Amino acid sequence: MVHSLLVSRTALVATDLDGTLIRSDGTVSDRTRDALRRVEDAGATVVFVTGRPTRVMADIVRQTAATGLAICANGALVYDLDTCVSVRETILESAAAVKLASAIREMIPGVAFAVESGLRFGREPAFSTMWPDPEEMVASFRELLECLPTAKLLVRRGGASMVDVYGTIVELAGTDAAVTMSSADLIEIAGPGVSKAVALARLAQDLGIRPAQVVAFGDMPNDLPLFAWAGHAVAVSNAHPDVLAAAHEVTASNDEDGVALVLERLFP
Repeated sequence: MVHSLLVSRTALVATDLDGTLIRSDGTVSDRTRDALRRVEDAGATVVFVTGRPTRVMADIVRQTAATGLAICANGALVYDLDTCVSVRETILESAAAVKLASAIREMIPGVAFAVESGLRFGREPAFSTMWPDPEEMVASFRELLECLPTAKLLVRRGGASMVDVYGTIVELAGTDAAVTMSSADLIEIAGPGVSKAVALARLAQDLGIRPAQVVAFGDMPNDLPLFAWAGHAVAVSNAHPDVLAAAHEVTASNDEDGVALVLERLFP
């Protein structure tokens, strides 16, 4: 069902990438690229708001010709797409990471950890990553923390689903860290208070843009804070059930140019 018209003209479009803007084959369609250009030609701002680390943003920049700032690592990093530099970051303190990782290992056998640190990545030997990095650091957990400031701590259990242990990890983290999921086999942990919504709210405030002027697109639970903050929240049809329930509007899937369909309506 389509939500009522936005209170104000849309000034900012915030969109998730994987599963939302990007097709299942990893590409961005011509139609979607044209729709993003239409937004910018109308004088509005496009901000990618993603769980992706900054080290894998270059391909998306090439495909979309995007400029300006992007929110990465679920809000832990604000990244300048033009200069390839992080302009704002929130780090999970090493002591909190060690304490939480120890508690997780005790409660959930077979887990392995990795660390996203801006343009750098490190992992324990047992952790398998979806974005292999020829310059990755492979070491013990404590060695990783000594060498890499932790923008995001990743937890996997082989290739098994982590859905059944998500609540346990949230409880273990308490107020010391922010826990979320963007895929069933991966749990992502950031510093306390970190979310896509918090980072976008600060960026919007810097631009003089109110929540009512923001339309947000997403597909997974890490988008829920963003949906709660934005004036108009749009889920792609392939989204997680909780995201579909939280949306003001449901559009077509990521493989059917769902984001573009809405942008063409908002920016005729």
